[in-house]
Parts: sequence; C-alpha cells; structure tokens
Amino acid sequence: QLQLVESGGGLVQPGGSLRLSCTASGFTLNYYAIGWFRQAPGKEREGLSCMSSTMSSSGNTNYADSVKGRFTISRDNAKNTVYLQMNSLKPEDAAIYYCAAGSYLFCASDYDRAVRYDYWGQGTQVTVSS
Repeated sequence: QLQLVESGGGLVQPGGSLRLSCTASGFTLNYYAIGWFRQAPGKEREGLSCMSSTMSSSGNTNYADSVKGRFTISRDNAKNTVYLQMNSLKPEDAAIYYCAAGSYLFCASDYDRAVRYDYWGQGTQVTVSS
C-alpha cells in the first residue's frame, strides 16, 4: 500500500517555528519529486515548495513567494521522509498542510499544480495564533 503520512502540525504563536514531516510507506521517496501544499478554509490549495528527486541532476528546490526565506524543504532518504521547516510563522500561514509525491524528477515552474502529483498525504493542521 502506497501511503504518505504527514505529522508535526499543531498550535504555534506568531513568529514561532514548526517542522512538518512527510513519511512514505510502500515506495521510496528519493525517486520522486516532493511538494508541499496548504489549504486554508475558503481558499484554494496553494503550492508552497517542491524538491526535485535525488535522481535529478539538478536537485533543485522551488518556493512560493509567500514562504520564500521562511520555509525550507529537505529530505532524509535513510528515513524515507521529507521535511518542511517553517520559521517566522504568521497567522496567515494557518492551514492544513499536505505533502505530495510526483513521479517525475525535476521541479519545474509548474510544481505548484496539484495535478503534477500522484500521491497525497492526509494533511496536518497548522494553527498560528497568540
């Protein structure tokens, strides 16, 4: 069974940090491009970041302008896990966060399109409030 499971969400004060994890079972993440998305109530799903497959020659990462400089995507192949480190959190960052795996190597400019991904996690809630 192919599955992605996110964890690490919770309640944090503005300016605080959280690290989200996305662990795969049934397949090996390093063969896939990994994306992070979020969706707040009443809003469309927003693509935040993408990390190219470790099989890609570029190994590039992409970030949405809304999170650039504050969020960092990384992966630990030994743990079959991808992370999203979120710093300087703002109330507008509150949402359900999803990871997704795409069966392609390189994160291009369309990394934020949900249709580019084949597998999705169930989401983890992030609340930013004082």
